[in-house]
Amino acid sequence: MEVEGVQLDDKAKRMRDLLSSFYSPDHSSSSTSSPSSASLPRNTSSRFATLDTINTISFDADQYMNLLVQKSNLEGLLHKHVEMAAEIKNLDTDLQMLVYENYNKFISATDTIKKMKNNIFGMETNMEQLLEKITSVQTRSDGVNTSLFEKREHIEKLHRTRNLLRKVQFIYDLPTRLEKCIKSGTYAEAVKFYTGAMPIFKAYGESSFQDCKRASEEAVTIIIKNLQGKVFSDSESIQARAEAVMLLKQLDFPVETLKVKLFEKLEQFLVDLHLESKELTNLSVDVNEPPNQGSDPDPSDATIHEASIREFAEAVRAYKVIFLHSEPQLSKLAQDLVKKHFEATHQQITKQVCAADLLTMLRVTWTDVLLMDEVLPEASLPEFTLQYARVAVKDYISSAFGRLLVNISDSLKKVQFAPKEDTVEENSLETAFEASKRAVIQGSLDALLDFQLLIDEKPELLLKLRDLTIDWVQRGFQDFFTNLHGHFLLLCGKSNTSAAAAAAGQDVNLIDKIAAGLVLVLAQLTVYIEQIAIPRITEELASFSGGGGGFEHHGPAFVPVELCRIFRSSGETFLHLYIKMRTLKISLLLKKRFTAPNWFKHKEPREVHMFVDLLLKELEDITSEVKQILPQGIHNKHRRTNSNGSTASSRSNTLRDDKLSRSNNAQKARSQLLESHLAKLFKQKMEIFTKIDHTQESVITTIVKLSLKSLQEFVRLQTFNRSGFQQIQLDIYFLKTCLKDVAEEEAAVDFLLDEVIVSTAERCLDPIPLEPAVLERLVQAKLAKTT
Repeated sequence: MEVEGVQLDDKAKRMRDLLSSFYSPDHSSSSTSSPSSASLPRNTSSRFATLDTINTISFDADQYMNLLVQKSNLEGLLHKHVEMAAEIKNLDTDLQMLVYENYNKFISATDTIKKMKNNIFGMETNMEQLLEKITSVQTRSDGVNTSLFEKREHIEKLHRTRNLLRKVQFIYDLPTRLEKCIKSGTYAEAVKFYTGAMPIFKAYGESSFQDCKRASEEAVTIIIKNLQGKVFSDSESIQARAEAVMLLKQLDFPVETLKVKLFEKLEQFLVDLHLESKELTNLSVDVNEPPNQGSDPDPSDATIHEASIREFAEAVRAYKVIFLHSEPQLSKLAQDLVKKHFEATHQQITKQVCAADLLTMLRVTWTDVLLMDEVLPEASLPEFTLQYARVAVKDYISSAFGRLLVNISDSLKKVQFAPKEDTVEENSLETAFEASKRAVIQGSLDALLDFQLLIDEKPELLLKLRDLTIDWVQRGFQDFFTNLHGHFLLLCGKSNTSAAAAAAGQDVNLIDKIAAGLVLVLAQLTVYIEQIAIPRITEELASFSGGGGGFEHHGPAFVPVELCRIFRSSGETFLHLYIKMRTLKISLLLKKRFTAPNWFKHKEPREVHMFVDLLLKELEDITSEVKQILPQGIHNKHRRTNSNGSTASSRSNTLRDDKLSRSNNAQKARSQLLESHLAKLFKQKMEIFTKIDHTQESVITTIVKLSLKSLQEFVRLQTFNRSGFQQIQLDIYFLKTCLKDVAEEEAAVDFLLDEVIVSTAERCLDPIPLEPAVLERLVQAKLAKTT
């Protein structure tokens, strides 16, 4: 189809060229249509000729036929014959149409020429008559002008004199006219009269019209004063005030002074506008909600505030109409109004305002912004307000989480620092722990209810911030739990500074500065947060956001898995710290016990030493603390018969039996000691220290085992005589009786106690134990005394 279209275009072009060459008197026009072919001479060699030369003046039929025969086959010649026959037929038809159309035009032109020839006869005679009449009129007009010239000059002179007299009369009557205008209040006419007389006053005001000028200026002074009062009057309409300013301009009064004074008046209005919290929170009264008994909102406050803002808006509108191109100044003033609103809002946020009061303040602010936007759309107040509202809502959310952190910290203050005396109120740890749990979970839920009010609010201002608010709340919970974890570390002395001090060997000072009960509370509180609080808050956040949130930080804002991992690790750390602090305190007690006396000159034991009472008292305090905070574990008390292999020290039994029958021969004692070491190699090993769980039994048992291990190490640093060895034997025997009900793993405790006896025997010069009867009698006496 495209090829056929191209062929038709070429055919039409060639047809137009033929017709043009046929009717054109100058054959150069046809030659320009085919410059390549026209440039060829008539007798050009056939090797330069083409088939397109058929449309040129220098067409050679024989040469064209020879070229056509050379380039075409029989079928092509037949096709060319049919094509040329069709073109000849079309050309004949087109020629006939052209001749017919041109013939009609020639006939019409001939008729028109005939009509013009008939109508032109008689026109010259009429024109000659008209010329004669015009000449006659002109002659008579010149005669009239010549005869009336002197009278016309006299009349014009009298007219000028009359006008001058009228102006002089106007000047003399001007003061009276101005006074009448002042009385009637038609200041526009007065200004018109005075400005009309100003050229005469400038020319003759100091001579002929001096009195008139003085009286007129006094009247104009009164007019200027009245116009100024009209400009500053709020009772006047905006149009009247604008007209007054225009009249003052005509009187050459410095209007810029008025502009400055009016703007200062607007600024003072803004300064006097009260936006305190009590007024703001009472401005929005919901008729659908019953009034609170604790507060008595005054509806008149809302009316007064609305009237003040409307008055301010009308003043801004008037200023805008009166003084053109004042939009930048007014925009800044309107933005200052928005800033003042949010300054009051931030003051209330710092005073721990609730979400309902915050919403009230934001509603009032948005209402004022919409009112000002109608008057001054150039200020773009909605976008400007949105930026400040974004900061206010974000600060409120941060403030709410800050208050929540403070509440949790306050609940831990009762046990934050260790008391100087070792007196602990009954159930004080349990009370602090329960208060901390309530502060965490209930405080978080209450904060979520407040935040829910923010995203459920319908005004356009908060709807635009909904996704950001959801993201800030989620990010706030993430930061809150992170900060809470950091606060727990700070309370336990686990900050960077404390860590560096501990690395320097100052762990002992932790006992004096930090209450061990606080560490225990934090250990169990972190477990509660990991297992209860974070999953609960995760569920509430899912229903709170409803799939919303803009992920402002390019990722999920709240990551509960990471928080659970942090608190799980911290819970184990705090529990180990508690055990370490309690064990360290017992170690100090043991250190005083074993470094004070001279064990080499120890006297024969008569009763259980008082350090045992102190040790048991310390374990009793630990048990009281642990039972207040930690839950009970599964009761599976590890008795002596439940352990694999021998749990009692074979060395102690062997030594006790042999030493009763042997002599004091030192060589035999050394031989017996060697046997005990050999027995230790073949004895089954007991696992003493196991994983610590957050249960009462696990923590108490671990502290007891660590304390006994410390006792064994202190024993190994001393050298005992027989009496010293017997004193240690008596104390350990009493401890074995008392620790049955304290520690869970009885077999491990008995094993460690036996190890203490064995270590004492190894460090004794004469390890002869007490008689069982004497040992039992002394222990029973101690038990009777304690009960």
